[in-house]
Amino acid sequence: MSLVASHRNRDLALLEQLSVGADSLGATVVGGGSPIRGAVVLPTCNRFEVYLETDDALAGRATVIAELARTTALDRDRIDAALMTYEGDDAVQHLLSVATGLESMVVGEREISGQVRRALIDAQNRSHLTPLLDRLFQSALRTARVVASSTGLGTSGRSVVSVAFDLAEQSVDLNRARAVVIGTGALAQSAVSSMLARGVEMLGVFSPSGRAADFASRHGLRALDETELNFSLREADLILACSGSESTVLTARMVAAARAGVDAPLTIVDLALHTDVDADVSQLAGVRVVDLADVGAHAPHESPHAVDAARDIVAHAVARFEDGENARALDPAIVALREHVFSLLEREIARTRSTASSAQPEQTEATEQALRRFAKTLLHTPTVRAREHAQAGESDQYLDAIRALYGIDVDMPDEACPAPLHD
Repeated sequence: MSLVASHRNRDLALLEQLSVGADSLGATVVGGGSPIRGAVVLPTCNRFEVYLETDDALAGRATVIAELARTTALDRDRIDAALMTYEGDDAVQHLLSVATGLESMVVGEREISGQVRRALIDAQNRSHLTPLLDRLFQSALRTARVVASSTGLGTSGRSVVSVAFDLAEQSVDLNRARAVVIGTGALAQSAVSSMLARGVEMLGVFSPSGRAADFASRHGLRALDETELNFSLREADLILACSGSESTVLTARMVAAARAGVDAPLTIVDLALHTDVDADVSQLAGVRVVDLADVGAHAPHESPHAVDAARDIVAHAVARFEDGENARALDPAIVALREHVFSLLEREIARTRSTASSAQPEQTEATEQALRRFAKTLLHTPTVRAREHAQAGESDQYLDAIRALYGIDVDMPDEACPAPLHD
């Protein structure tokens, strides 16, 4: 199962609060009498998600909510309202859609698959990854590779970082800009490459966590301490802030003091979910702040053909996913039927989202959940009948019925599967 809050229906400030303590959440909710056997936590700049292996979904959800209530400033009721629950095929489908960029703020972005991989590795290193969750995340990563190589989704290279810099160029000439980076994570690495490609002169990197020296040596930059950061703020035309620190790095007083007497404008790109920049900074004269909300409002649209092709691949991968205990995923007729239903389901959900009012996220969620329940109900009887016909030696009759009713070719060879179960 998965517990999900994202930019689609939650404000970024709430996601920021949920992500406090994300590093230790997985280890905390697993073991010690917990109903949760395994957990993978996926916090990014625009989502907070927890994937669980548990036999009791309600108890697992309650355990996570209790821990979030303990480690964040949110009360249980608000956390409970913020987290959507996906179970079974819905959880598989959601993760595969996330990993392929279909659920991203910038649809088709490539950074998300790396974030999914890092979440998997972190769970493994912290010893709260189970074989089932490992297979699920490996399937998601394989599917992301297939989508990237065969659909054209994301070929424009647009990402949260690139859109943010496109917006920044409205107030600063990047080809002549001098920049400071705050943060040393994956987003910072991607941003440094992007800035260098645009001709930006890098003044240095600062890390609230003290990791600047290692990052600087790997990227040919200068590591900055707090004193040097203040001096660099005076020289800079552009600041990229993406440290993910749980405390504010740039305060209005700090920036105002550093920029005193400087006539040149300053553009700050703040891509940290845990905002690095105090809200009052944007009120300073000559300072412009570009944040994740701006990126979301200006995110470009991908080709509908590429998006539909990616959704088809995800539907096929979900249909073929097996947990090692459920033999129905090995039945080619059920695989084909599940793929057909999942593909129709995701396209209808996408259509519903595109026409829904942003002011009524609860109604959109309720509609999506109803569609998913309907799909499960639709698949239940055909799945049961498949086992009954197989046991009675009447497989041909079942296959004929599937062809007649749905027009589905169930004789597809295994090698035609775009996202195989095994590497």
